[in-house]
Amino acid sequence: MPFHSTVKDAMGRSARFTRAQLQSVALALVDANGLGGLSMRSLAVALETGPMTLYNYVSQREELDVLVVDAVLGEVGWPPPDQGSWEEALRGIAMALWHAVHAHPNTVPLLLTRRSRSPAMLAVAEALLTALARSGRKGQALLVAFRAVTALIMGTVQADLAGPLNLQAGESAADTIARFRSLPPERFAHLIEIAEAATASCAQAEFQDGLELLIAGLRGTAQESASA
Repeated sequence: MPFHSTVKDAMGRSARFTRAQLQSVALALVDANGLGGLSMRSLAVALETGPMTLYNYVSQREELDVLVVDAVLGEVGWPPPDQGSWEEALRGIAMALWHAVHAHPNTVPLLLTRRSRSPAMLAVAEALLTALARSGRKGQALLVAFRAVTALIMGTVQADLAGPLNLQAGESAADTIARFRSLPPERFAHLIEIAEAATASCAQAEFQDGLELLIAGLRGTAQESASA
């Protein structure tokens, strides 16, 4: 039984909660407590109602997940994918999506596993594909480009969530740097170099630089295909 955003619940009675209210509270629970913090019971407590009341709006846990995905992606505002150059459109959509996901990193697993059920995800995915298709890609090439862009978005958010140095439990950033510096430089010179760079790395700048590398690669392969 899908959730409906009308003012009536599944029994035809006046609804106590709107879809936006359920989304906002469910997302806040995931932001604060991770995916394990979201359940019918925890959402009911946060809304000051009983768990059975929620079944008038959603019939199963998966529908709660979709509410969260739609709440995150509802924050995404992107430029028209068919205006400007395809690079500009891709850059604008990707940055908007990254900002929304980065604001709610605990939702990444849901964004990856519930994306085909979310109307908001379908909309942003189509916009992204439209921009990429304007580079001349279709079929398999379009799929690969789409997955490359979305992997960059989700991967950089997860990397930032883990921390720039992937610290061990109870370890400070200084301790981690010391541990990397103690590695044999003749074997791990570049690993030591990037570990030190990571301490001053900015998540947004890192994503932007990675996106520009990806766009340059996409542009190059598009030009090669056109001249072949």
